[in-house]
Amino acid sequence: MTTTVIPSVLTTPAAPREYRLLIDGRWVEGSSGFLERSSPAHGVVVSRYSTAGAADVRAAVAAARRAFDFGPWPRLTGGERARLLAAVADRVEARTDELAYVETLESGKPIAQARAEMGWAADLWRYASALARTLHGDSYSNLGEPVLGVVTREPVGVVSIITPWNFPFLIVSQKLPFALAAGCAAVVKPSEMTSGTTLILGEILMDVGLPPGVVNIVVGRGPEVGAPMVSDPEVDMLSFTGSTRVGQAAMAAAAATMKKVSFELGGKNPQIVFADADLDAAADAVVFGMQFNAGECCNSGSRLLVHRAIADDFVAEVVARSQRVPMGDPLDPTTKIGAIITPEHLDRIEGYVAGALQSGADVRLGGGRVADTPGLFMEPTVLTGVQPGMAVAREEIFGPVLSVLTFDDADAAIRLANDTPFGLSAAVWSRDIDTCLAAGQRLRAGTVWFNTFMDGCPELPFGGVKQSGLGRELGRAAVEEFTETKTLHMRRGPRTAWWADRRAD
Repeated sequence: MTTTVIPSVLTTPAAPREYRLLIDGRWVEGSSGFLERSSPAHGVVVSRYSTAGAADVRAAVAAARRAFDFGPWPRLTGGERARLLAAVADRVEARTDELAYVETLESGKPIAQARAEMGWAADLWRYASALARTLHGDSYSNLGEPVLGVVTREPVGVVSIITPWNFPFLIVSQKLPFALAAGCAAVVKPSEMTSGTTLILGEILMDVGLPPGVVNIVVGRGPEVGAPMVSDPEVDMLSFTGSTRVGQAAMAAAAATMKKVSFELGGKNPQIVFADADLDAAADAVVFGMQFNAGECCNSGSRLLVHRAIADDFVAEVVARSQRVPMGDPLDPTTKIGAIITPEHLDRIEGYVAGALQSGADVRLGGGRVADTPGLFMEPTVLTGVQPGMAVAREEIFGPVLSVLTFDDADAAIRLANDTPFGLSAAVWSRDIDTCLAAGQRLRAGTVWFNTFMDGCPELPFGGVKQSGLGRELGRAAVEEFTETKTLHMRRGPRTAWWADRRAD
């Protein structure tokens, strides 16, 4: 073992919590039976979800369609929508402990992290509340004296929102409140592995008085539930977060009905460390970037690009710090590395490590799963001797695995950083701001951090380029993502340019 493992405190529920679907303001039992979810850290069943079939998805879409076409929500003032979204933020904060506990049991993430995510999510609902009052269009009075142009922003309509298992509550909160602020209705499908907190959010939405049908929540696997949400012609937009492979399939399916789409997909994010960097701070950020959420994060700093002159000492420091980070029972508030989501995913992570070793890489730390525990834990793993063409240098592993590559100058660093199909985020570490800015301008990524990593706030847009996605979440334009523009072209006075001869026959 290379990492301290906290023994299990086993404070899991005696019986699994049961959930129903939310359709048209009512909690209903789905037509496809139940799914059980076991805690990946404890190996016991913690949740039992009623699951949707095709008829349930149709009912949810129909309810959202009615709510949008005939209901009050799109016709409320921005201030009225803002008050409800702010009330949701207050309720999320009030139920933080409950939400964090459910999310920890279902996902395996540390409970201290889950609590922090509930705080971030509440802030997103509050920020969306502010944007609901500021959404506006444009007017043009410079088109000639008799002409006035007005450009309005209208809600896009019914939105299918599909979210992943790694940040269930946080990611739905990066999408849903902004769609609601714009006046949209929605059908939400959380991952079938971590649906609990999204369904609790449904309780909150009903408690604060959201009109029936404005938000519907259906649970089930992608082929049975997600696919019809993408292909239904009554859905106007798809907002999806998940793997690039699934995103590509969803984009192809959405094309049949020409839906508006927004995708936040995978990443293979580099941290570039120059020799003049604050190496103490950089080492800590590299460890954090590799280990946060057990590496199950699209923003994971899974590649370390380090200047050759400092590489040996810097990697040694990364290894030493990694060994001091506590892993184990995610219900222990001191745990910082929790469990891996499923046995199959743990196998996949180990497969990437094995493939790297066969290709000539070396393990400096970790390399395999933690044995003799009921939970699914992967040791933080540091690989050196990695070459740019290896799978671990190019593909998203989604686990606590760091691939180390070296460079000799800035040009080589940028070439390495950009040499993947992804472009979600990157970090540059240097005390020279010119070095940071020059690299930031050349890196093909939606977010570039200078001398920090994985920081964020609601005011700054988030999204990727290349195969990391389309569109942006957060920021001032987050609500606009869920709107369409309409031009109103007005002319006063008599018509002055006649097309046909006005003389009587």
